[in-house]
Amino acid sequence: KIEDGHLNNSLGSPVQADVYFPRLIVPFCGHIKGGMRPGKKILVMGIVDLNPESFGISLTCGESEDPPADVAIELKAVFTDRQFVRNSCVAGEWGEEQSSIPYFPFIPDQPFRVEILCEHPRFRIFVDGHQLFDFYHRIETLSAIDTIKINGDLQLTKLG
Repeated sequence: KIEDGHLNNSLGSPVQADVYFPRLIVPFCGHIKGGMRPGKKILVMGIVDLNPESFGISLTCGESEDPPADVAIELKAVFTDRQFVRNSCVAGEWGEEQSSIPYFPFIPDQPFRVEILCEHPRFRIFVDGHQLFDFYHRIETLSAIDTIKINGDLQLTKLG
């Protein structure tokens, strides 16, 4: 439906918690109000595509592409080898990738809930309520981590 020459999107999402986002479309980029801090949690709920290759969730220090913004944590689910890898990128340099997980939690065409809990020394990652792994901070200034980016083979249903 077009009103006043603008496309009216009825799928707009209200502001929830501390994350601002216009619509839950992928690739998605949203602002985390006030940045991260110990005790703060980011919630990502969605549905995996039917024939997924991968999807990624990143928390970054701003949106800059050139030079690239620092990536505090990038979570990447890779379905071909059933890996859920994480890494960070500071000053253009990717760190050491971590990949050990007790099990691969994502299933094609099924909903999921990822929670990224920020603690003082680390991020603690939960999937569907189960703690999967920790990722120790490589970026010290947690409040600078103010952007969430999501891409790949998924639909988003809720962010908070």
